[in-house]
Amino acid sequence: MLITRGDFIDVWSKLNQRGKGFLFSKLNPSKVNRTKSAFNETAMSAANWWIIPAVRNRWNQMISGDAMKDYEDYLMDNFFADSNDLKLLSIGSGVSSHEIKLAKHSQLSKVVCTDLVQSLLDKASDNAKDQGLDNIQFICGDINETIPTDEQFDIVFFHASLHHFYDIDTFIKNTVIPRLKPNGHIVINEYVGVNRLQFPKYQIKAVNQALSLIPISLRTRYKSKKIKTKFFGSGLIRMILADPSECVDAEKILPVLHKYCEVIEEKPYGGNILMNVFKDIAHNFIEDSPEAIQTVQKLFDYEDEYLKENQSDFLFGIYRVQS
Repeated sequence: MLITRGDFIDVWSKLNQRGKGFLFSKLNPSKVNRTKSAFNETAMSAANWWIIPAVRNRWNQMISGDAMKDYEDYLMDNFFADSNDLKLLSIGSGVSSHEIKLAKHSQLSKVVCTDLVQSLLDKASDNAKDQGLDNIQFICGDINETIPTDEQFDIVFFHASLHHFYDIDTFIKNTVIPRLKPNGHIVINEYVGVNRLQFPKYQIKAVNQALSLIPISLRTRYKSKKIKTKFFGSGLIRMILADPSECVDAEKILPVLHKYCEVIEEKPYGGNILMNVFKDIAHNFIEDSPEAIQTVQKLFDYEDEYLKENQSDFLFGIYRVQS
């Protein structure tokens, strides 16, 4: 749909959460600048599903088999344990928290983080220095202009960034693969659902059914006294205005990786229901109250049932480029 009632609710919520400056940034005629504004530091303060500890433990369990083991450790311990002097390139690394975790593994001699937003890389650099890491560097700019193809890597890594690239097939073929060594790996932790979050009606209906499982006391919107009563989905116009790159070609991620690579492992971890049902109300589930714990488990069970018949919107995957 071009416009939904949820668009107006979202604009009102963003005004409360991030202020007028953030909304005015969406009027910038430059697509690149609107995309950058979506990732500025003030945008990091919001009530999204990833702030809930139980949700992060669920991801760990579904990916590594251990609620206490992050996917970064799982990746290095299970797939690159016997390797050494590995070089990793991260494209769209932002504050690079995942790359910093990876850089702590001795197998990685060099980690290169790239992003379009200098302020995020500055924050990442300070964090890396504080942790005494000397095998990680940060480069701001377009990957095609900053990393030459003759500098090849063992791993190209994406965490929640690949779905922001236009024309995934061309990007993987002409930008990613040429920067990989023979038999190099692509590692993703990504949204791989429908483009621009244009969810089908049956998914929106399922999200609202899940929302009805949440007590009213746990549905207060972030920085507001308003109650979340319904999920409407996002209109196409607002998606393009807010961030022209958001999920622009996400549906092609898996087909393209399957086209050019051998699948080493894929671990879907849902999000079809949880991302949307927790949007703007996740802060209510930080505290481990009995009511919150019980509700979260009901929602986990609900999404598990949904995933039996539907493809996961989020996935961790490891792929080896075909020679």
